[in-house]
Formats: sequence, structure tokens, C-alpha cells
Amino acid sequence: MASVLCRRAKVAMSHFEPNEYICYDLLEKNINTVRKRLNQPLTLSEKIVYGHLDDSANQEIERGKTYLRLQPDHVAMQDATAQVATLQFISSGLPKVAMPSTIHCDHLIEAQLGGEKDLPWAKDINQEVYNFLAMAGVKYGVGFWRPGSGIIHQIILENYAYSGVLLIGTDFHTTKGGGLGGICIGVGGADAVDVMAGISWELKCPKVIGVKPTGSLSGWTSPKDVILKVAGILIVKGHRRYRGVPRAWGRLHSCTGMATVCNMGAEIGATTSVFPYNHRMKKSLNKTGQADIANLTDEFKDHLVPDPGCHYEINLNELKPHINGPSPWTWLIRWQRGSEQIRATIEWDGYAWILRDVGGIILANACGPCIGQWDRKDIKGKKNTVVTSYNRNIMGRNDANPKTHAFTTSPEIITALAIAGTLKFNPETDFLTGKDGKKFKLEAPDADKLPQAEFDPGQDTYQRPPKDSSGQRVDVSPTSQHLQLLEPFDKWDGKDLEDLQILIKVKGKCATDHISAASPWLTFRGHLDNMFNNLLISATNIKNGKANSVHNAVTQEVGPVPDTAHYYKEHGIHFTRIHETNLKKQGLLPFTVTDPANYNRIHPVDKPTTQRLEDFAPGKPLKCIIKHPSGTQETIHTFSETQIKWFCAGSALNRRKELQQK
Repeated sequence: MASVLCRRAKVAMSHFEPNEYICYDLLEKNINTVRKRLNQPLTLSEKIVYGHLDDSANQEIERGKTYLRLQPDHVAMQDATAQVATLQFISSGLPKVAMPSTIHCDHLIEAQLGGEKDLPWAKDINQEVYNFLAMAGVKYGVGFWRPGSGIIHQIILENYAYSGVLLIGTDFHTTKGGGLGGICIGVGGADAVDVMAGISWELKCPKVIGVKPTGSLSGWTSPKDVILKVAGILIVKGHRRYRGVPRAWGRLHSCTGMATVCNMGAEIGATTSVFPYNHRMKKSLNKTGQADIANLTDEFKDHLVPDPGCHYEINLNELKPHINGPSPWTWLIRWQRGSEQIRATIEWDGYAWILRDVGGIILANACGPCIGQWDRKDIKGKKNTVVTSYNRNIMGRNDANPKTHAFTTSPEIITALAIAGTLKFNPETDFLTGKDGKKFKLEAPDADKLPQAEFDPGQDTYQRPPKDSSGQRVDVSPTSQHLQLLEPFDKWDGKDLEDLQILIKVKGKCATDHISAASPWLTFRGHLDNMFNNLLISATNIKNGKANSVHNAVTQEVGPVPDTAHYYKEHGIHFTRIHETNLKKQGLLPFTVTDPANYNRIHPVDKPTTQRLEDFAPGKPLKCIIKHPSGTQETIHTFSETQIKWFCAGSALNRRKELQQK
């Protein structure tokens, strides 16, 4: 942000970034420019996004079509994606990051015995990766949150989110920051690297969905039920964003409640979710020692709420508790702390001991089972059910056991079910029997939204980058199995891409877990060759209906996807994949079929070939010949002018180097 435009008193974006200031004046200037150009009211999400435009006076703006060039305020990376992102940044040759950036160690900590035992074990087995990230943080000016600090999106909520911020993070649930009124978006590592290198961030102008809660939550209903209800209304479409509009929200109207809704919004295909600024946000900022930000935000609050307009309405008075999921069952009681600050506060207030007294195990301040980092010893390969307040109810997602059925619900309902010991229990109507033989009902939960005093920050787990890091080295052993220095990709040779080999055509959904499974593979994210060994191993081949089984077009053998891909690479065979922005930034050529029906005409044995690639231009369809008995078909591309330059240079970082040399 251009701090010279900030006429208001200088207020730091975070205690951890004392020299980076909130610049509402520039935001206001851009909002007014865009509103005048479009001659229409703006939603809150549009105000924040358009307020961060590179060129608000000339940027073409059309929802769902144009690419916006943006300047985010902060970049956050979790420790798995930070490995390759840091290696890419090293290859850029830049001395320091151009944007405030942080690394958060939360993904590599495996849940098993509880936080007190799991955390030291994680530090030991991941020492090489942690040391690398910490050294790189010192060298390149990146803040480093050590193992045990907490989950990345909780740390963002506590320390970096505020109304009007535009923050990108390499975690799907970065969206949680919307609970404090910021546009916080989960991105790929390539996006993070580009912003750290000073390249504008490109985002396709999102469509907007408004959600208008009316009434108030009561009884056993919770903010989790709100987002589960929304999930039942909306079709998952990755280009959508919805926003909240304030009414009488009762218990939803707390920052933790709003953050819960935003956190899971990504699961229904939202780019991000955001709530308008309100007095609860101010109170939360005050409780976390950020009164200066709260006071500044108050001055600017008229720009931190939406102009009139809404699409979907949810009556909170009629909302009932939800349990979403696929069922035999077994009970394991696990509670997880979001951050060191939460751990210290619930220990001080006595809540941690209450959980332990009822037989609960408190896990480390990390992601754990939510991303498959759960080493379960009680059930191996057996059919069972888990009920969690995590965001995903994919079978086997939590513990890598495909026979584990996962149900998603609120923490309140989970606690009630754990006490009752059966999924049939309904806390609104059913009774339990006490030790004295008398029947009783559980009271509906009600508690303070914030601690009476300020939060206890707990242990200091943050490593600040020094002002002078000229003597710092970042070493990577050539024999390391976890880290591998990267070489720049080759530039495009100016020729058409001919007779490309299709590696696999996937049947059904192809999400992140199918493309690159997590769990034990996370520790190899910094070693491209080793990480490649889990490429699409969970995806089902449309040709044979099997996972991790493809036909090698050269040897005619059937084998695992990674082995076949390695063979093609070693023999100079290029293969295609259909995808979007992340691949574009690596200099690859994703393509989109003009007629979706034609997608079914592409088979793994076909050979795609481009025609007249030298005429590549924005908005101009590329001709792609699919060599198969049915003839040819045309494809279109969605490349912007900037993205075409990435392709020609070999990658976005290569393009950055070209510009530096001019």
C-alpha cells in the first residue's frame, strides 16, 4: 500500500508488522473511483477487492470474466506449501520479499497421543524442514510462526485480519479472516510466490452471492448450522463468493461465530466469505490488544458495509441443529486448540481441565485430523464413524481409512453426542440418566463470546525477521529427501505443441485430495521429484475404473500414475492436463473445451496438438487438434495478456526476471 496516501494516523496492520500501515485512504479512493465508473452500488466484497486494484481508473471489471490485478496486504503460508514456495522464491534471485509475509507451522504435526507428546515428536521428525523454513524466513524477511503456534487461519484471525484487509494464504480455510471483515482468500503456492516477488496478484472477477440471516440463533443451533444450511442451498461452484448482511443474529453475531461461517464457506465453492464491520469486531480487536486498529476502523466503517442488495435469506428462528455426513460408530473424544493463545486462555480459565475430566484428549495447536494427520491406533481398516466439527465429511479424510464415515456438525452437538454415547441422541428432546438414576436434560449451551479479561497470549512462538540478514545462509543438502533446489523452467520455443500424451482422464470429481494427497506426503512438499510420487494416485481412471492405474502409451504396460509420468518425462514426452491459474504461473498451457459435451470425446489414447500458437492472444480461441477417429475439435483458453507472457517466458517468475533485466 502507498502509505503516502494515508492521511489518517498511522496504525500498523499488526503488532508483528510495526512498519506496515493500514491505508484506508487509498482503499476509499479506489472504491469511489470504481463506483463512479460502474455507476452502481457495490457489495462489501467488491468494495474491498476493488479497493486493492492496481489501476482502479482503467481496470476492466466484469464479474466472472475479467482478471483483476490486485495488491494484497499480506501473504501467509502453511508449512507444507511454504516449502516449495520458498524454494521458488529462492530461484527468483530476489534479496527480500516485496510484501509482508509469514510462514505457519501447522500441517506437519500428526495427531496421536495428545498435544504434549505429539508436538515434540513432530519437531524431531520434521527438524530439517522447520530449520529450512526458519532460516529462509530470516534471510528473506518472512515472519516465522514456530510449531505449536497454531493453525494458520486462526493465527490470521488473531493477528492479521481486520475489516478491509485483502490477504491471501496458502490454505483453503484462509477465508476464516472474513469473520473480522477482511477478504481473505486461499490460493496456491504459485500465487503466494508471485505476490512475495512483487508481481500483482491476478484474480478472475468473482460473482457474488448475498446471504441475509434474519431472526436469531437459540437453543442448540449454532453458527456451524448456519453454514451447513447454506451448503444445502448453494451448488458448489468455485467461482462464487457470498457475503453476509447483518440483522438480529443473536449468537451468530460474534467474531468466532462469523469466522466459523467464513471458515467453512470454502467448502461450498466460495472464493471467500466476508461479514460487514460491526461492534462485535471492534470488541474482539480490543480483547486481543488491537484497540488502535479498532479505533481506526470505526472512522472508516461506512466503507466497510455493503450497499443494499441481497440474494438468499435464512430465518435463524427456524434453524435446527445439523449433522452432515455419510454409519456403525465408535466414540473417541478429541478436542483441538486453534492456537497457542487459545490454549493458554482455556488453561487459565479452567476449560481445558473440564474437557480432560470427561475423558477428552486435547490435541496440539495444529491441523491434525482435519487434513488427514491422525495416526489412529484404535481402528485399522475397520468400518467406523467419527463425528467432528471439521469442515469436510469425506470418507477416510481424517485418518486415511477409507472405511471411516465422517459426520460434520457443531462443537455443541459433538459434545452432547459424546456425553450420550450414541448418534441417536437429540439434546433438544432426549433425556440422560444420572448416577442417581434420575433422568435429566442437557441445558442448551450459553457462554461468554470472549474471555472476561484479555486473551492470554501464552508462549512467544513467533520469530521476527531481522533488519539485516546479509550474513544469513539457506543451505539445502543435495542428498536431502525432503528438500530440493529448483531450476527455472525452459522458455517456450515458439513452436506448436505436437502429439501431446494424455497421462490420465479422471472419472468424476478431481479435487485437491485426488491431485496430490496430503497426510504422509506433506513432508515431501519441498522435494519436487519425491512429491511427484503421489501425483493423482487417488484419482479414478475413466478408462479402467481403477485408482492409480494408467496405460503407458509407449511400453503398453499398465502401471501407477507417477511411474508412468516419470517415464514420459525421462523420454521427453510432454503430457497435458486441464487446469487453471496455478499451472499458468508455472508456464503450462491449460485448456478449456468450448463445448462441454466434447470433453467426453477426448480419450487417454488421443494426441492433442496446438495450431498457430504463435498467434496466442487474449480472447482469441486456440485451435487444438485431437487426433482420434472422431476427427478434430476446437478448444478455448482463458489466458489474460499477462498470463500469455508467463507462458512465453516459461513461468511467472521467469517473466519477473526478464522485466528486471530490461
